[in-house]
Amino acid sequence: MTARYHRDVLYRAFLRLVDRLPLPSRRTQLLIALAVIASQAGIAVTGAIVRVTASGLGCPTWPQCFPGSFTPVGVSEVAVIHQAVEFGNRMLTFAVTLCAALIVLAVTRARRRREVLVYAWLMPAGTVLQAVIGGITVLSGLLWWTVALHLLASMLMVWVAAVMYAKVASPDDGVETVRAPEPLRRLTVLSGIALAGVLVAGTLVTGAGPHAGDKSIERPVARLEVEIVTLVHLHSQLLIGYLALLIGLGFGLFATGITKPVRDRLFVLIGLVLAQSLVGVVQYFTDVPAALVAIHVGGAALCTAATAALWASLRTREPLPAEVAETSAQPA
Repeated sequence: MTARYHRDVLYRAFLRLVDRLPLPSRRTQLLIALAVIASQAGIAVTGAIVRVTASGLGCPTWPQCFPGSFTPVGVSEVAVIHQAVEFGNRMLTFAVTLCAALIVLAVTRARRRREVLVYAWLMPAGTVLQAVIGGITVLSGLLWWTVALHLLASMLMVWVAAVMYAKVASPDDGVETVRAPEPLRRLTVLSGIALAGVLVAGTLVTGAGPHAGDKSIERPVARLEVEIVTLVHLHSQLLIGYLALLIGLGFGLFATGITKPVRDRLFVLIGLVLAQSLVGVVQYFTDVPAALVAIHVGGAALCTAATAALWASLRTREPLPAEVAETSAQPA
């Protein structure tokens, strides 16, 4: 009881501080939510750049860059370019944190519904989790499974951020609206699970691939000891299954009556998946060039956000009809 009382006191104090801020419009809230998605996807891409440039240990410790210093220092053991790339990626964490803090402040100041507040608070919580995983990745010497976990956590945050955007966009006083039958919404969930499988398989390919994140001869990074061709085939087959589910979902949605917002999200998603497939094929036949790795990670983030947006669009909140809103506003 005492703990709950103290939490209530702290939250009321937080609300009093937030109420000193300007009241954000719905457009402002959406722009901040979009910035959250971009920052979460962006740090995944810069993380891939760190890996393909072999800068993963440019800052060999965490949370400091070097023992006794949070910033790069002139040491002959670590090239300046590797220090700059890794330190730049760490600095982007501040942008991610800022966006996460801004969305919490914006929706709290606007007194949005509880659902929106919960999704907003997941952003700073997820950022802290990502920082911890990143620290483990560095301190473990870039073990392949820690790198995989780091990327998967980023994709999870992109998914949550995309759903949060949809929640922010829907009106608090609207009515729950289902835009697809239950079996098709379950099929959308199944496609999300298939996407998760594609992402996991992709991290396994990375774990066995040529880009370990560091090229030290004295301390070679341990790799996943599985033939990469086998993992590539697993990754591609799961991708084909994911695409097949989306096409089946599309036929089902058109057969039952699809709305324009859902149709647009479906077409964008299928287009992104096809483009991502093309990038993967080019990667395979060109021996995984570094630039395409970063592009592929960016594509994975886009596919994740688009899948989340499609899922969220099938059950949303619609504004009340004008006559209903006027009736409900009248005193009984």
